[in-house]
Amino acid sequence: MVKYFCGADLLKGTWDQVCVAFWQRYPNPYSNHVLTEDIIFREVTPTNCLISRRLLTKTSRAPRWMERYLPKHMASSAYIIEDSIVDPQKRTMTTFTWNISHARLMSVEERCKYRINPENCSSTEIKREAWISSNVFGLSRAIQEFGLARFKTSVTKTMKGFDFVLARMQGETPSRTLAETATERARETALAAKEKAKDLASHAQKKQYV
Repeated sequence: MVKYFCGADLLKGTWDQVCVAFWQRYPNPYSNHVLTEDIIFREVTPTNCLISRRLLTKTSRAPRWMERYLPKHMASSAYIIEDSIVDPQKRTMTTFTWNISHARLMSVEERCKYRINPENCSSTEIKREAWISSNVFGLSRAIQEFGLARFKTSVTKTMKGFDFVLARMQGETPSRTLAETATERARETALAAKEKAKDLASHAQKKQYV
């Protein structure tokens, strides 16, 4: 039994911009879980397609109930292979990713196709498919459900990170992250509290001399 995911998204950028942003999307405020990215090989085919393979290292904290099935050194990180084909003639970019860590426990395979949005050439359409499977007897369904939920969360972060990089490339001010907004509000609250404390101390001191 395999869990299947299919979805589509739009990116606010031309196909060319999205292709450039694809190679520049790390780091960004939403990709703290991506530790390293290494190019294994890259070549241009006779038809001018760019083919690449990269190795990504990501943090991947497993739930406690799953940690007992993993070696200690593997419970908090994962290695991902990413293949990509950029076809400048068809104006498409296709990516394939799959995990090589924990594959016996859970396998996640993803296929994305980027193409010009037929309704608006200034934006790019992404069709995303994923297959989550597990062969652990008695736990495969629970593991697949966990994998699908985590994958959906990852997609949300991926899209936010992509939007951030595109905005930066286009000279726009990227949308602030929730953490940045919360930090700024905390600073404002602390500053306001500090000023209020000063006022109260000042009033108290004045009353002493009256």
